[in-house]
Amino acid sequence: MKMWSGRFRQPLDPDFERWQRSFSFDRRLLKCELLASNAHARALKAAGILSSDELISILRGLRQIGEKAAESPAFLDDDEAEDVHHFVEKQLVTLIGETGYKLHSGRSRNEQIATDLRLYVRATIDQLRQELAELCSVLADRAEQAADAAMPAYTHLQRAEPVLLGHWLLAYVEMFLRDAERLADCRKRLNVCPLGSGAVAGATLPLDRGLMADTLGFDGATANSIDATSDRDFVIEFVNALSLLALHLSRWAEEMILFSSQEYSFVILPEAYSTGSSAMPQKKNPDLLELVRGKSGRILGNATALMVAVKGLPLAYNKDLQETQEPLFDSSDTLLQMLPLVAGWMKAVDFNRERMLQAAQTGFMNAWAGATYLVKRGVPSRLAHERIGKAVQMCVERNCELQDLPLDELRSLSPAFDQDFYESLNLASVLAVHDVPGGTAPSRVRNAISITRKKIESLREEAHAHA
Repeated sequence: MKMWSGRFRQPLDPDFERWQRSFSFDRRLLKCELLASNAHARALKAAGILSSDELISILRGLRQIGEKAAESPAFLDDDEAEDVHHFVEKQLVTLIGETGYKLHSGRSRNEQIATDLRLYVRATIDQLRQELAELCSVLADRAEQAADAAMPAYTHLQRAEPVLLGHWLLAYVEMFLRDAERLADCRKRLNVCPLGSGAVAGATLPLDRGLMADTLGFDGATANSIDATSDRDFVIEFVNALSLLALHLSRWAEEMILFSSQEYSFVILPEAYSTGSSAMPQKKNPDLLELVRGKSGRILGNATALMVAVKGLPLAYNKDLQETQEPLFDSSDTLLQMLPLVAGWMKAVDFNRERMLQAAQTGFMNAWAGATYLVKRGVPSRLAHERIGKAVQMCVERNCELQDLPLDELRSLSPAFDQDFYESLNLASVLAVHDVPGGTAPSRVRNAISITRKKIESLREEAHAHA
């Protein structure tokens, strides 16, 4: 029996009936639905709608539904269930009889799905934050293992200055920690309970909304029943946060793809996460990286699809909101599958430190350090920049590096040059000159790793506290 069929005399068109169902994808909300129904049942008992025996019977039935679903996925194969709410009611009535119909007293599917989705997004955020903590920990480990290994940093995809390998890896940690913060911020806003909002105007029974919110671990009840039943801001905000996370993962993947090419040869692809070519025997292809880069587009597309689905909807609930679920689920699934694989890749990858070191010491990447040398000897910054620029031009014409120019020729550009200029150009000095918080000086990077580990541990503790 449909949950709404009393008003109708004719059956639904069979094709439409199948097409409009959502149970094929919202059945993943079963656990959330059972939790919310448990809280609603307790509120019905407190309001005098259910007797103690009826409450015990309903709670037992809900528990049995959850157990059956856990024991056998085939239990969820139901060609009649319209959605997860209908499925639970059907199964509950089968298990405990007509008392099961009492569970829907004073509530609407509009508030049920709004509650289920909040519970789902909240739980998914907690999972994702745990996965981000693990990925950041792996990156911090690799940064620490890199010690004083150096590599080129790039601007405009041109060699700019040498940095520590660990400093480069920590740049991605900063991105992913911001992603974790965004998810935590989203969690705070979504953590209010729609139960008791009814279809649009509020429940018709004196339900204790605070009790239901507390039972489900929400911070409180939603403030407006119209907004509560139609709000999908939290879904849009969540998937937009995921789109930024996906964007960061895509940037990471693109850089690793570039650096693993023979033209760079900085990164040695781990075979466990690569495949070969069916035609060219020599190939080792960066498949995981390419899929990360490709799948990020799906998540960005899902964020757009969600906003377009909601942008023209009048208040309150409209069936269009059913279309917000699949982009949400797809985005969540994609990243929950992706993050552990990225962490595994980072554990397995090798870096060609010799090649990185060689690249870090050529291409005039010590030029700014050279200009800094002149500034410290009283030359105005702009003039120092110009003098070093002229020195670079001389090197280009002679096919040599700055440290290869004779001192007398350097002094023809500025009398401030002296013998200790050459020491300022060696790699250790160039790295050390960036001795500011956030800089690549080895002592600063070591300190950054220590600070980063504390942030990661805090993130891990927060995520586990909610699990």
